[in-house]
Amino acid sequence: MPYKAIREIGEFGLIDKIAALAEPTLQAVPELLKGIGDDCAIYQPSGKLLQVATTDLLVDQVHFDLLTTPLNHLGSKAISVNVSDICAMNAFPRFALVSIAIPPSFSTEMVEELYKGMSHAAKEYGLAIAGGDTSSSRSGLIISVTIMGEVEPEKLTKRNGAKPGELICVTGSLGGAAAGLKLLMREKAIMLDHFENNEPYNKSVMADLKEYSEAIQCQLLPTARLDIVRFLHSRNICPTSMIDISDGLSSELHHICRQSNTGALIHESRIPISASTRRVADELQDDAITWALTGGEEYQLLFTIPKEEYELIDDYKEISVIGEVTDPDSGVFLSDIYGMRIDLATIRGFDHFGR
Repeated sequence: MPYKAIREIGEFGLIDKIAALAEPTLQAVPELLKGIGDDCAIYQPSGKLLQVATTDLLVDQVHFDLLTTPLNHLGSKAISVNVSDICAMNAFPRFALVSIAIPPSFSTEMVEELYKGMSHAAKEYGLAIAGGDTSSSRSGLIISVTIMGEVEPEKLTKRNGAKPGELICVTGSLGGAAAGLKLLMREKAIMLDHFENNEPYNKSVMADLKEYSEAIQCQLLPTARLDIVRFLHSRNICPTSMIDISDGLSSELHHICRQSNTGALIHESRIPISASTRRVADELQDDAITWALTGGEEYQLLFTIPKEEYELIDDYKEISVIGEVTDPDSGVFLSDIYGMRIDLATIRGFDHFGR
């Protein structure tokens, strides 16, 4: 039989194929309102609240590098990236199941450091680590986290509700995680080159990273925006669509537009990028707006609301309006600082299979 390499269809093409194969199984559980295709699966038990569930893998040398990532930071990040998916449904996390596959070279103390980070993050988000599984691994550390959350049915937000004319909003600032990753990779390369040349360890070879602490924290210790969910609930705002930014602003905006059957126009001048991120980009002779569009690992929230609700968010500094939803024939575009329109179909974020 002929074979097709995964890279020919890309990560999201692969997800589409898996979803089609899984679709018939949904008939067995009518209480499951949504399976593959959003940030979480959605389950409606007999009670008043909807339950949402998400799971993520973190794999050594794919999602992290232990040469640049402290284990307690990694544990915290493993929890945060899953809580972020719960937040993207406008929901609240309740409990987590954590499974890890551990290389034989790991010590007990290393595993303890990992779980200290998880426990700290769980306490910050008000969720319980309720169980999981452990295994050995011959190919590096692997972490799998599953989190259950809940939300009132009328406040549930999915990706597919955006409508032309609505505002496109984003939380926090973007590009910082990419800046932090670039810095860490630079320092790793310097360190490895130093040792490959059999030079004695000299601390002065490494840069003083204190001035880059904001960017590095964005990469190593991202925070899920549970505060935004609380704010939305407090103002009785229910976004028409929402997604968290894990693969870059451009990719996530395409997800919303694809599932909502809309287009979008965002403005470069409105995309929030911190001064520290721009400074790192200048130092590394790179482009901060490209990091914001494609860098990923931000775990900020991208959402849409009707224009008449703008006054409900206008006074909240953590939310920026960056554009508006357009009709599906208009495509997905960025208006740059010169007024030129750039087709974001040509600028996409992270894809695990490199399409």
